[in-house]
Amino acid sequence: MSNTESTTRENTLEYSIGLGDDSLMLGQRLAEWCRNAPLLEEDLAISNVALDFIGRANMFYEYAVELAKVTGGVFKNQSVDDIAYLRDSREYLNLLIFEMPIGDFAYTMTRQLIVDLFNVDYFTALSASSDSRLAAIAAKTLKESKYHLRRSHEWALRLGDGTEESHTRMQNAVNELWGYTPELFEMSETELALLPAGISVDRAALFDTWEARVSGILNEATLDHPPGDWQVTGGRAGVHTEYHGHLLSEMQFLQRAYPGLAW
Repeated sequence: MSNTESTTRENTLEYSIGLGDDSLMLGQRLAEWCRNAPLLEEDLAISNVALDFIGRANMFYEYAVELAKVTGGVFKNQSVDDIAYLRDSREYLNLLIFEMPIGDFAYTMTRQLIVDLFNVDYFTALSASSDSRLAAIAAKTLKESKYHLRRSHEWALRLGDGTEESHTRMQNAVNELWGYTPELFEMSETELALLPAGISVDRAALFDTWEARVSGILNEATLDHPPGDWQVTGGRAGVHTEYHGHLLSEMQFLQRAYPGLAW
């Protein structure tokens, strides 16, 4: 294997883990709504969405494990469970918006709207990746993301243009989450390195379409567009919020208490 091929595989491994981390964190957060959702039907629906995100995390991690067998390095001889449950906070590469607490239902559905709109465009682009494995994962994920978007769009309209209280809660959620959205469109060094080969997606190129679509939905839901006067980044570099460690402590408990535990 040439040095170029080796570097590409290492970058693809890190890229896959980052995408897996995004999905795992949000899947874990959504799972917190199980038995706590406002309606029985929604309890079932949001739990299934959580499983979708955890399932796609598993697919990205499986690919990372296969790549690690060839490239070696820190993930050599590690399983999917090792990658998912036995890293420290600074070793996770998820973007910050995915690790934020669930808040109230309006907050959760606002985050879903933001993420679902992004994911539909992102996985549409990734499904054309020159890496056939990533393209296949993206194609499956895209079908789920379109369904997720229908749900979050409907809830945004229902809550935003609903009662005075639901409108206020939605607007507060939009304002609180908006500063985490710029990170969705930042390219990491790994993504930039893979872009010329057509493996990764140009996140920055997705911004204008996403901005137009989210602005249209906010207007439809009678919600104001935030000024965008602050932003927070750092997730891809392993710099996380204070909520991340608490999330991991719950998520990793069984694997750390009973090493090697398997279902």
